[in-house]
Amino acid sequence: MDELDLLKKDWQANTTQVNQQLLGKDIYPMLHKKSSSIVKTLFYISIAELLFWLVANIYPLFASEDYREELVAMFGNVTLLIGITIFSILVILVFVYLLFKSYKSISVTDSAKKLMENILKTRKVIKYYVIYNLVMGFLSLSIGLYYTINYNPEVTEQFAQYSSKQMFIVTVVMMLFIAFFLLVFWLFYRLIYGILLKRLNSNYEELKKLEV
Repeated sequence: MDELDLLKKDWQANTTQVNQQLLGKDIYPMLHKKSSSIVKTLFYISIAELLFWLVANIYPLFASEDYREELVAMFGNVTLLIGITIFSILVILVFVYLLFKSYKSISVTDSAKKLMENILKTRKVIKYYVIYNLVMGFLSLSIGLYYTINYNPEVTEQFAQYSSKQMFIVTVVMMLFIAFFLLVFWLFYRLIYGILLKRLNSNYEELKKLEV
């Protein structure tokens, strides 16, 4: 049990309002410091994610001509591929900026109410970012499969020989593949951001008690 947990235990056990207020003044700086540290960690994770996606999306395009041609064939044309890549990177940059802004706001605030507001904003930013990634993952896979089926000569020729029953099975398998991919994606973000958000939520609840 760390110092903050001991202070919270004493604060909850104290029945006098004056003592609770005094302990609350000791608890707040620790909650502030922990919240700032959590958001700072989230910011660093977002930087790492940005670098990862930059390398994952850009490096293969220049490193392998065959891979680039496969991607262009999958998405129909190079303009669409480049557009999706640039848009995704811009969104991550906006996310990094918003997290950095949240970190700076939490670092300088001296009000419990303001700190609570900043924690809520940080939670919303991450929530919307995860939703965006899930939607983009779904759209990217759907577009990729659509162009592969309809514009890849080898795949189109093979599917033309399938019966209605076989096409139904293939469609179900593709839908399951997309669902599995999105589930893995969601679990990844749940693991990466979920633990830190849980701690941030815990700090938020403690701040609400201090405000009472």
